Amino acid sequence: MKLERPARLQSWLPSAVGRERMLAARGEPMLYADWLDVVFLHYAVDPAALQPLVPWRLDLRDGCAYVSLVAFTMRDMRPRLGGKLAALLFKPIATHEFLNVRTYVTHDGESGIHFLAEWLPNSLSVALGPTVFGLPYRKGKLSYQNEPSDGLVGGSIVDQRSGASLSYHGTLAGVAVHSPCEAGSLNEFVVERYTAFTSECGLRRCFRIWHPPWPVTPLDVEVDDNGLLAETGDWGRTATLIGAHHSDGFPEVWMSRPFFLNHQTSQ
Repeated sequence: MKLERPARLQSWLPSAVGRERMLAARGEPMLYADWLDVVFLHYAVDPAALQPLVPWRLDLRDGCAYVSLVAFTMRDMRPRLGGKLAALLFKPIATHEFLNVRTYVTHDGESGIHFLAEWLPNSLSVALGPTVFGLPYRKGKLSYQNEPSDGLVGGSIVDQRSGASLSYHGTLAGVAVHSPCEAGSLNEFVVERYTAFTSECGLRRCFRIWHPPWPVTPLDVEVDDNGLLAETGDWGRTATLIGAHHSDGFPEVWMSRPFFLNHQTSQ
């Protein structure tokens, strides 16, 4: 299968840089998936409270750290190669909801994200994610209404083990026009990321994703229950909710295989 390159982007855009990094490795991308009906909740955090929880150097903006909650539905994850048979083998883990709790880090001059935790309802994915990608998967019950046909969004996530929960509801702010973030803005800083750095059982890895720049629109949102955040450390005591976004998502996100990194500390 010949990989089709999407329309040319401005070379300095984070999405364009991410695409070039992805394609620089032979055989990439490894996987495709649809990421749909996405809600971002963004928190400003005291770096001193967050850095001890993160095995990578925090990527700060004006001295402040950030954590974002990203609630979305993944649909139809499948290998780029292998056709219908390979897609069939992925069927048990191909479609389910996610809640990512991510912060922003840098390593060897490359900016990216690090997951403090991720919740999903698929037991097989929960078992595979830490082993294959080093991802901090946890089993949860997730219920989303993130397709704002009536201008409303909402979601609920409950940790299966502890019972801790998070819930939110919101409305699209003003006229719901989805568009890419302004270059150099804080919105771009917390939305446009194309590398994930993981650390599990002493193994330091990264993997890359690619899609066009996120088309987002602001959300007026309220977090009704944030007890789940305590499951990822005490950074929430210094956190302030500073904004939220909605995106319809993408029908084809590229994902790379994991790459092992050296064990040199980034802090």
